Amino acid sequence: MTYFEGFIAPVPEANRDAYRKHANEFASLSHQFGIRRHVEAWDSDVPEGKVTDFRKSVDAKPDEKIVFAFFEYPDRKARDAANEKFMSDPRMEEMGKNMPFDGKRMIVGGFDAIVEEGSAGGSYTDGFVVPVPEGKREDYRQLASKMAKVFRQHGASRVVEAFSNDVPKGKVTDFYRAVKAEDGEGVVFSFIEWPDKQARDDAWAKIMADESLRPQGEMPFDGKRMFWGGFEKILDTAQQPAIQAGAPVTA
Repeated sequence: MTYFEGFIAPVPEANRDAYRKHANEFASLSHQFGIRRHVEAWDSDVPEGKVTDFRKSVDAKPDEKIVFAFFEYPDRKARDAANEKFMSDPRMEEMGKNMPFDGKRMIVGGFDAIVEEGSAGGSYTDGFVVPVPEGKREDYRQLASKMAKVFRQHGASRVVEAFSNDVPKGKVTDFYRAVKAEDGEGVVFSFIEWPDKQARDDAWAKIMADESLRPQGEMPFDGKRMFWGGFEKILDTAQQPAIQAGAPVTA
């Protein structure tokens, strides 16, 4: 199935335009590296959690917002080949000199899709990060597959659940620390694409009110350490071409 490189980054709110310009400059080159799709989504409805949340995952400062992003590849081999090209391309070194965010606190990892429903589309994305015991991977997949169909029935364009495959430990932050992962746990990087925020809000209201969808029995993950949030897309190469480097960008 599809392979995803997932990212969570803290970006100063004042740098939104600069970040979007930076993302578009990279996206104008990404097809040359083999990236099939590049999505960047900006903090829109990101709640504070008691144990974990998106802001805690990257030690976000008060003036910073969260970016939820991913690269999509046909498989891990294509991802690995792309990363080799990144490392050897002098244009990437130049781009890295003036980053509009703190790259040391960005977290990144590679994930194998275990559930894929629907097709790319829409302007709004829900993002999730979930700690799942390796021994409960199949139980989680079955539950996620069932819920993906529910989200699609309520208007979601696409639902993806991807299990950690190449997720490095970072010096400052990483996906494992983000969910306070315990020994024997993997991490799921998941997203739901919606036509827009209103469609997303309407769908969640109906889903939460549906008694038949209430959890039954023991869940195959610790919901207290899962976190989620809503994000407005600011770049999606599946829907629009990247703005050429140097072109003016407006939010």
